Amino acid sequence: MEVLSVSVDSVFSHKIWNETELSKMVDGGIPYPMLSDQNGEIGRLYGVYDEDSGTNIRGRFLIDPDGIIQAAEVLSPPVGRNPEELLRQIKAFQHNRNTGEVLPSGWVEGGQTLKPRTALAGKVWEVWQPPKK
Repeated sequence: MEVLSVSVDSVFSHKIWNETELSKMVDGGIPYPMLSDQNGEIGRLYGVYDEDSGTNIRGRFLIDPDGIIQAAEVLSPPVGRNPEELLRQIKAFQHNRNTGEVLPSGWVEGGQTLKPRTALAGKVWEVWQPPKK
């Protein structure tokens, strides 16, 4: 797995942000590369570049080893992202890729999975129920 962060900020801005902010929140600073997309080329490719403000809207994309986007999330700046949900999704996509099993809503590592088959159509409710809170 490879993690990259991309923004329209300069490499210098990333360095300062990491040294003055991130290193105080994450021991040793950000543990993955921060890429500078000052012209918004990458942001345009992923549909997150805002031409009016010249910034990338917050988004995250899970891209599988074949280069296919498996999940995407785009949020406006007032709402933060959930790292636990991101990690859960990564584990779920990896499990599916390794086993072919599908993962129902709310799946967590070690939780019940489903083996896709024709006989299951219309009968998922017989073998799986959403977790109760």
